Amino acid sequence: MHMYTGIIQALCPVVELTDKKELKSFIVELPENLLGGLKIGASVSIDGTCFTVVKIDGARISFDAMSETLTTTTIGTLKKGDHVNIERSAKMGDEIGGHPMSGHVATMAEIIDMQESENNRSMKFKVHPNWMRFIFSKGFIGLDGCSLTVVDADKEAGTFVVHFIPETLRVTRFGTKQVGDKVNLEIDPQTQVIVETVERVISESNN
Repeated sequence: MHMYTGIIQALCPVVELTDKKELKSFIVELPENLLGGLKIGASVSIDGTCFTVVKIDGARISFDAMSETLTTTTIGTLKKGDHVNIERSAKMGDEIGGHPMSGHVATMAEIIDMQESENNRSMKFKVHPNWMRFIFSKGFIGLDGCSLTVVDADKEAGTFVVHFIPETLRVTRFGTKQVGDKVNLEIDPQTQVIVETVERVISESNN
């Protein structure tokens, strides 16, 4: 199980994309500070999706996306020249700055509204209401690999709001996201376990 902290380390360009049979190969150029100790088979979170390094050519790092990943995440719509959020997997003992994340995308969320205030930008996201049982105000959520705090979760509408500080907008893809764009959503693993356990206990006691 690979762990990520939800703190994006770099915004990196996709320099090449190749479509193969039921597969998309792509190359991301990493900054020098993220190349140290990187090996074939290492795990890297790209826009919140866990990938394995398949080839290393200097700073040009190759990854393969399977057809399931292409249909269930934003990786399917990547274009050459796009920039992606990058985080290398955490090692045991690394400080977790955000909340522990696995790089397993549950679903995509769509940005349906954006509000600017002096010191931050708030975005409203919409997901299938089924996922809202895991999303509640003051809870954690992973969006494109960023660990973020939920505000204003509306279970019926299937919407929730996240506030972005200028630093997050500067160092992640969220600085260029527009209304209508989709993002990869990861449910907080601990929240999921708790909710599913409680649901099971309730259903067992009702039978």
